[in-house]
Amino acid sequence: MSKAAHIEIEHVHKVFKGDGGDVVALKDITFDIQPGEFVCLLGPSGCGKSTLLNAIAGFSLPTEGQIKVEQKLIAEPGPDRGMVFQEYALFPWMTVEENIVFGLKIRKENPDKITKKLDDLLRILKLTDFKKRFPKDLSGGMRQRVAIARVLALDSPIMLMDEPFGALDALTRRSLQDELLKIWSEFKKTIVFVTHSIEESIYLADRIIVMSYRPGTVKRDIHVGIQRPRNPASPEFNALKKELSELVMEEQNRFEEAQLRGTTGD
Repeated sequence: MSKAAHIEIEHVHKVFKGDGGDVVALKDITFDIQPGEFVCLLGPSGCGKSTLLNAIAGFSLPTEGQIKVEQKLIAEPGPDRGMVFQEYALFPWMTVEENIVFGLKIRKENPDKITKKLDDLLRILKLTDFKKRFPKDLSGGMRQRVAIARVLALDSPIMLMDEPFGALDALTRRSLQDELLKIWSEFKKTIVFVTHSIEESIYLADRIIVMSYRPGTVKRDIHVGIQRPRNPASPEFNALKKELSELVMEEQNRFEEAQLRGTTGD
């Protein structure tokens, strides 16, 4: 399996039908993500970030349009796309090491290869001393490390991440952001990362797709030209932060107006 993959999103619409009428969540979304690119989807609640990510994952297919990975149409979830959720989604009855290798055992991979991969991932994600612990005994940051290790174990060329650090404190969040950038640099994955945080998107991404409030469209596609490692105190960082803040606040204001009218939903 290749280390990274090309994603094509072509004229994607998504409509949710309900008793109160149809809700257009996504409208005419079109952009490509190059192999090995780190792309953040940024915007307020209700702009369709997670809906688009779920469509790429194959969990919820577009109403119209199509999404392809390496020119193959996405019709369902697949091993080429690994998902990391904000809620960690670990098996509580399994230890750290059991959670990490679960997918490999389902695929009946060679036991020696499983052991080697497990040892490598425990080391890379600083989990070696915690491998016999259960999720309930871990901090939020450690649980998320396990979730990331489980996806890396499957060697998916694409990592899809739905606000994976959103529930963490600021220091843990920055630590895991740095760990993720190291992993991305080493494993050469294509990453699509959903976030509400403007600073997080600038710190991490090659490109930031700013999405508009419902219906979700591509409001702006911004290539981040700031050299890594990025300093949040630098003039370049803060200039982009100001630009993005203005774009996102326009959509946040639309969200709040809709909320007052009682028409938001998810």
